[in-house]
Amino acid sequence: MAERIVRGLAGFFVLVSLILAYFHSPYWLWATALAGAGLLLSAITGWCPALSILKRLGVE
Repeated sequence: MAERIVRGLAGFFVLVSLILAYFHSPYWLWATALAGAGLLLSAITGWCPALSILKRLGVE
């Protein structure tokens, strides 16, 4: 369940940052890069900071 939430949050974060980059400022693309870096970190190491936070909050 927590992994699905993390994937959903990452997708939401990327889409919102792209919308903000289009309508507000291209600097919002750094948020997209940050989400991508987090996903890459998770794929390489198997550790995801967002997943760790969700587990501490009690999400199974």
